[in-house]
Amino acid sequence: MINMKNTWQAAGLLFVSALTVAAQAPAAAAAPGPVPNKVGVIQIQAAIQSTKDGQAAAADLETRLGPKRKELEKQQSDIKDLQDKLQRGSNTMSQTVKDDTQRQIDSKTKSFNRDVEDAQAEYEQESQKLINELGGKLVQVIERYAQQNGYSVILDVSNPNTPILYASNSVDITKDIIELYDKQAAAGQLKSPSAPAASKPGAVPAPAPAKPPVPAPAKKQ
Repeated sequence: MINMKNTWQAAGLLFVSALTVAAQAPAAAAAPGPVPNKVGVIQIQAAIQSTKDGQAAAADLETRLGPKRKELEKQQSDIKDLQDKLQRGSNTMSQTVKDDTQRQIDSKTKSFNRDVEDAQAEYEQESQKLINELGGKLVQVIERYAQQNGYSVILDVSNPNTPILYASNSVDITKDIIELYDKQAAAGQLKSPSAPAASKPGAVPAPAPAKPPVPAPAKKQ
């Protein structure tokens, strides 16, 4: 059983290297004033994994796609058994039996590889849906938090491409965002994005999905 953390890591939930949110003053305070210069950091991957929605989505994805992974593992095991049988009996089998066994291996390997590709495509499609849904909602929380607390820039330090050499724990807003997300989601304050998060200015683009946790394609022997 894949736990929530590994499922989201397999799904590749690493977002854009930096999230910049323009601080907006309330309409009643439209007079010119100092521009907020607060900078915060967030671990997007940890935030997604730790929200109640993220945990539920990971469990649901495992429940729906877990049986397919087990089926693929069974196919992989059957192929290995035939390969071992052929290797053990190489000196005692007749050529006819050897050829028949090899044909079975080739046929099962071809079918297995095709099923792996199908499973990967399905996993990527389902993962992308979750990324768009949860990512879009998370952006809403981050934007509100940034505007209400005077942040001009929020950086995603969970992305290795973000050029952060040092960040104090005092500017890490991950825990605050997780708590706000769960609170606003429970209150029905988060809207499902009508389009992928990347289509909205200032939003977090969704990454390309990673490969699913299924066996690797087999190689012919």
